[in-house]
Amino acid sequence: MTGIPAWAEATPERRAHIERVAALAGEWADALRVPANERARWQRAAYLHDALKDAPAERLAPHAPAGWNLPDLFHGPAAAARAAQDGETDQGVLDAVAYHSVGYGGWDAAGRMLYLADFLEPGRVGQEQRAGLAARVIQDPDAVLTEVAALRMVGLIRSGWPLVPEMVAFWNSVARPG
Repeated sequence: MTGIPAWAEATPERRAHIERVAALAGEWADALRVPANERARWQRAAYLHDALKDAPAERLAPHAPAGWNLPDLFHGPAAAARAAQDGETDQGVLDAVAYHSVGYGGWDAAGRMLYLADFLEPGRVGQEQRAGLAARVIQDPDAVLTEVAALRMVGLIRSGWPLVPEMVAFWNSVARPG
């Protein structure tokens, strides 16, 4: 699969976001000289991650993990389920898509890079700080991952949204004490 899937339910603005995420993930893969098969995994995850973001939440809800009471998060698990139905068999790609909004402690590189690219893509609001983080991904992806996770969690806490269990476990997997 290359590109946004035919079954996607995404506005033109969302499609542009997806394309920017895929482009950024591809740039990082090239700069990091990852093998072509790994680059392809990152690209598949990027193209799938928001494929159902604009679908009705009530249709996506059956795919939400237990404890996910936030309809804005249902699109990831639903897109992963649809991708699996469509033939995606790589569990790392499916986990990347399912948990891209919250984080997942069991991610491989595809999940971590999607999480970063989704947050740091150049079309996001507050791009000055994000551009600096995006530039550092090549030198120290683990440190940037921890910084992005912290920014995302603080933002959610300030908004009053509850933290789903996967998000807390993800934070605990990337936190660097001291």
